[in-house]
Amino acid sequence: MMINKRKIMIIVLFCCGLAILLYPIVSNEINRYFLKQQIRDYEDLRKDLWEEAKKPEAKENRRKIDEMYKEMQAYNEKIYIEGQKNLSDPFAYEKPSLNLEKYGLNDNMIAYIIIPRMDIELPIYLGATKDNMKKGAAQLSETSLPIGGPNTNTVIAAHRGMTSKEMFRYIDKLQLGDEITITNFWESLSYKVAEIKIIKPHEIDKILIQEGRDLVTLITCNPYGANYERYVVYCERKTE
Repeated sequence: MMINKRKIMIIVLFCCGLAILLYPIVSNEINRYFLKQQIRDYEDLRKDLWEEAKKPEAKENRRKIDEMYKEMQAYNEKIYIEGQKNLSDPFAYEKPSLNLEKYGLNDNMIAYIIIPRMDIELPIYLGATKDNMKKGAAQLSETSLPIGGPNTNTVIAAHRGMTSKEMFRYIDKLQLGDEITITNFWESLSYKVAEIKIIKPHEIDKILIQEGRDLVTLITCNPYGANYERYVVYCERKTE
């Protein structure tokens, strides 16, 4: 009887150890699935809206899509002209740049990003709120909305990994020339890594719009497991 109890205890301890060991791997894969599902839902909505907009009787839908794009362009131009005067610490800026609910986007997911080198696909939400940062990446308010164009710099923030989610954990794998893709409601925009820096949280000037350039800037905490620096990756729009 004593031997059986000992065997059972060993088996239980082994199973507990194995569960602890596998938890991060299993939970990360589960979350990868949910992140991809969010992106699939976005793609389905995107396709449905465009298919509906093609119909002769769908003038209102086309008008809304055009209106949304023009509002984003106007926002990007406004913050550029004003010199992004309201920009503060990247992780402090939570207020969404726009409210997309009137266009049928109730969760304010504006686009998604694919980074092959890091093997991740993340939804991009407007505003770096705690909730948005848990769900994926976030476009930092007072930076350009992700539709591209000269004099734009879309700053995308994400956690440097969570217990069950990788997020930007492996951002340091990115190398000069690596490609990233951002897909919004209208098109997929391709960028290449142009520069990598480590900055202090107060160095807001390092993430401002740069004259004439079309940029996406990825930003997260540094070093891994701490937050007294920012790891910054500048990506520039590919020219054909």
